[in-house]
Amino acid sequence: MKQNTVRRFLSSLFLTCHVIFWFVCTSFAQVTNTDAVILHFVTMKADNPKVWDEAIARFEQAHPNIKIEREIAPHSSTAYHDLLTQKLKNRDRSMDLFFMDVIWPSEFAAAGWALRLDEYFTSPERSHFLNATIEAGTYQGHVYGVPSRIDSGMLYYRKDLLAKYGFSPPVTWEELVRQAKTILDGERARQPALRGYSGQFKQYEGLVCDMLEFVGSHNSSFLSKDSTRSNLASTETTKAVQFVREQIIQQLATPAVLTYQEPESLAVFVQGKAVFHRNWPYAWGLASDPRHSKIVGNVSVTVLPHFQNGRSVSALGGWLYGISAYSQHPDEAWTFIEFMTSVKMQKYFALHASLAPSRISLYSDPEILQANPQYEDLFPVFQTARPRPRTPVYPMVSHILQRYFSRVLAFPETDIMEEAKEADRQINRFLKLVKEEN
Repeated sequence: MKQNTVRRFLSSLFLTCHVIFWFVCTSFAQVTNTDAVILHFVTMKADNPKVWDEAIARFEQAHPNIKIEREIAPHSSTAYHDLLTQKLKNRDRSMDLFFMDVIWPSEFAAAGWALRLDEYFTSPERSHFLNATIEAGTYQGHVYGVPSRIDSGMLYYRKDLLAKYGFSPPVTWEELVRQAKTILDGERARQPALRGYSGQFKQYEGLVCDMLEFVGSHNSSFLSKDSTRSNLASTETTKAVQFVREQIIQQLATPAVLTYQEPESLAVFVQGKAVFHRNWPYAWGLASDPRHSKIVGNVSVTVLPHFQNGRSVSALGGWLYGISAYSQHPDEAWTFIEFMTSVKMQKYFALHASLAPSRISLYSDPEILQANPQYEDLFPVFQTARPRPRTPVYPMVSHILQRYFSRVLAFPETDIMEEAKEADRQINRFLKLVKEEN
């Protein structure tokens, strides 16, 4: 009888202790959860979602007092921009972090939407990143974006065809034209559909990137150095545009190139129907994948050519981390950015998602080079990268540039100089607004 009483007592005591333990643990978890800072991070849909899931998990494990809540925006860059600007115009205090396209920092900074990061992202730390990526995130001497990766235009080419005709990769645009014409003449009977060049010449942002590379390598630019006036009617700029129209569009490419964005232009190349191809780093993977490409093993990449007495220029692409000026947790947001752009995490993204690092040191990392041997060739390309015009009115400037380039390239009868002067006039009206505000 006594044994049963003792047994019941111990059982009751055990149950009571278990309940108390559960209550304490639950209460502690609730306190911990309440104390955790939740950062609202607005980002585009990732091409490698599992890689990003793991990256976020690593951050939260390293910083258990900070939780990341992601809002996945539309995949379209334009739609994403519209979503971000709407939140920022409304001073949405729930949004802490966001990705910025490299063409947005000037707009966001001038509007007071992006937090100035000078005290967080110091000059010594910036020196570890590729210079063009730092330039892209800088406006009027202050930094507003931290580079997560880098993209830039580059020249892909058929190394088997160049070798067959005794050519090295072209250094100048004039040399590229001569090589392409020689190869087309020699291959016409065997490959009548072969073209000399494939790029992006549809009326969209990609056209601005392609033309920046031609104009920049002719020692010119779309805007003056201080970004106060348009420079399209200059002799150097108009000559570069004329070369593209007469030599690239009319001589080497198919008329359909005027409708090509990246996917269409790449499809031509990987199907073995182009000698030279301009694209971004991502194209390497597809051109080297036998599921998509007929030219596996016959592709190489180099810096884009330049004109005589010019230098190679590639349009800068990629994304930057920004912090909302209305965030209630800027310090925690910086902790997240610092973690994600560290050597360790940029190496992680390079190994698992083939995202080209913005940190210079990683281009000599043996493990990264083993996994991405193309980086050895890409590093010199990234050093030629140039940001697009850094002005708060860039969306309007880009729209005018797109219309101008599309018109003069598609219609050979148009007067390039007259069209350039009109485009200058339209762009200068917007640039004047910025000057008056300052």
